[in-house]
Amino acid sequence: MTEEPARWTRATVFPDMWVDPADDPRDTEGPGPEGELATLQDFLTSYRHTLRMKCDGLDAEQLARRSVPPSTMSLLGLVRHLAEVERDWRNWLGEGDPAPKLYGERDADFLGAVPDPAEVASAFTDLRREQTATDTALSAYPDLSTRVGTDNIAIRELLVHRIDEYARHCGHADLLRECVDGRVGQ
Repeated sequence: MTEEPARWTRATVFPDMWVDPADDPRDTEGPGPEGELATLQDFLTSYRHTLRMKCDGLDAEQLARRSVPPSTMSLLGLVRHLAEVERDWRNWLGEGDPAPKLYGERDADFLGAVPDPAEVASAFTDLRREQTATDTALSAYPDLSTRVGTDNIAIRELLVHRIDEYARHCGHADLLRECVDGRVGQ
């Protein structure tokens, strides 16, 4: 039987938060973004920050730990998975041959998440590169109703799907992190 870590947070102002508002890169003061595209991008940016925050301060073993058995998910696996799906979303934009998988066959993004500092660095580099490439590709479509690719998907739907994917996996990251070291907060 494994010992459960004690629950804790770094937040001192609101005990249900990950960090205090002054330290939270997701906490913006003033009015929210103007327009639909800016709003969607703001939500995506917030979820991206959340994922990185849930991984912050952990070593390679902790990041690769499958802390919620029998799931094969780990925080490192989520980082690798999101790099993989960023690349896949770019494939939806075109009609040509899709870019090759980053990590191999199905579930290789999770199964290949091993406790190696070089693997951790590589995964975060992959994620930043793939996010930037997808953001750049989507910037060519300022009209959210533009339909692209063989599936004739609207850019709006693609952006919302990205937000949905990050939001779901940030929920997974909450549970994985709490089981790794007990840290909680939204």
